[in-house]
Amino acid sequence: MILYVRFRRPPMYEAGGVESCGVEAALPALLGLVEDISPVVQALPPDAALVDVRGAERYFGRDAAQLASLLRVRALAHCGVDCVIGAGPSPMLARMAAREATPGTTLVVADDGAAEFLADKPVAALDGVGTATARTLCAYGLDSVGRVAAAPLAVLQRIVGARAGRELWERARGIDRTTVVPNAAARSVAAERAFSHDELDPASHRRALLSIAEELGLRMRGEGQVCRSLALTVRYADRSTTTRARTLREPTAHSVALTDVAYRIHESLGLQRARVRSLSLRAEDLTPVERAARQLTFDPADERARRIEAVADRARARFGPRAVGPASLAA
Repeated sequence: MILYVRFRRPPMYEAGGVESCGVEAALPALLGLVEDISPVVQALPPDAALVDVRGAERYFGRDAAQLASLLRVRALAHCGVDCVIGAGPSPMLARMAAREATPGTTLVVADDGAAEFLADKPVAALDGVGTATARTLCAYGLDSVGRVAAAPLAVLQRIVGARAGRELWERARGIDRTTVVPNAAARSVAAERAFSHDELDPASHRRALLSIAEELGLRMRGEGQVCRSLALTVRYADRSTTTRARTLREPTAHSVALTDVAYRIHESLGLQRARVRSLSLRAEDLTPVERAARQLTFDPADERARRIEAVADRARARFGPRAVGPASLAA
């Protein structure tokens, strides 16, 4: 069986006023807990993972639901994070099950229960079926997964094309040829700041982004890594989120460069009147600093900033992470 695990903070952290480690920042630790149960784990940043537990079921002598319960307890005990888990014979069915599972529960689709589970679902619920494709299929009366599964393959291929039609036909019958591809949690690093109340002030947003960028830069420099892209996730008062990513001009762990990109992503969202509950940044596509090429510059201000940053890092290593920081964060 395959587990699709979506991590979320419990309601006590959703109400605001509680400083906690965000799910995105805790993802590497959470994936470590998952790997103690099964080594076949595919991280899906910022807050999810696919886990192949077929080997774990045989090893531990427990079924998928029992392993999911074990994972939920461990995530809550070690990281203060709850889980919504779907289980199924394929990644697609596990994801679809997770969408219907309530927090703190596991919804299991049995090996022989795929047809029954899918039959009454709207066709848009299938992976790979977007708004335009769903509209086209509904125009032909194929508005449910069950009706798509019952349609002849040739009909679907005439409607949406040969390749797309076959993929649609297979998925409607519960056939999913994708697999869980293990990847490294260290490919990204994240940090989050939760506000004590729903924050409207853009200046407060910028202060939070500056603090996060400083933290990420310090962590990456300490580990000898640089990132190639940066993703900003904004969590609003109604618990919805927006995520935007931007590729950096060159791989870097320089806090000033990270802050500048974070500010530009934030400005592009136009959040002048948005009630923001938390902000998180994720540095993605990490690579060792010795493998990254840096564009030479003749800007003395940039070189001076980098030398000051190196001195500040040494001071933080000796006296603690709060020994040196931007003056605007000390106000």
